[in-house]
Amino acid sequence: MSKLITSLTVVAALALSACSTTSPDVVQRHDAQRLSQVQDATVLSSRPVVVDGSQSGIGGVAGGVTGAIAGSSVGGRREGQVVGVLGAVAGAVIGNAIERSATREDALEIIVQLRNGERRAIIQAKGNETFNSGDPVVLVTTGGKTRVTRAPAVTPTAAPGSAS
Repeated sequence: MSKLITSLTVVAALALSACSTTSPDVVQRHDAQRLSQVQDATVLSSRPVVVDGSQSGIGGVAGGVTGAIAGSSVGGRREGQVVGVLGAVAGAVIGNAIERSATREDALEIIVQLRNGERRAIIQAKGNETFNSGDPVVLVTTGGKTRVTRAPAVTPTAAPGSAS
């Protein structure tokens, strides 16, 4: 029974820690059908970085509970209590480390120059697009969060009433 509880606790912790993403290819539900600000820019540089994982406490709690249950089943009553406490502490430390590792993301730091000459740096998770110096991009800002995407190709249109 304790192995089942241990397995379920670890699976729940990993599932909850994997629910968040900063990928530019994933749009959050609350950002759908919202007007976003779009700015034209040019990529100055791009480099890979790692976004450190989070420690919400879920991994520590899950690991602590798992360690306490596993440890308390060792030996007699007194030994079980001591090993249960040690198991809880070790489980919490391991659970935090697992959560932090599971929520790390490979990302890009993209430095861009806006049309008005201002420079901005944006860090976002790696998506399907690559960015090289000189690439035209757009900055899409929604709800205080900005993502970089390639600028769509623009075809010139004739002004109304102009003769060809």
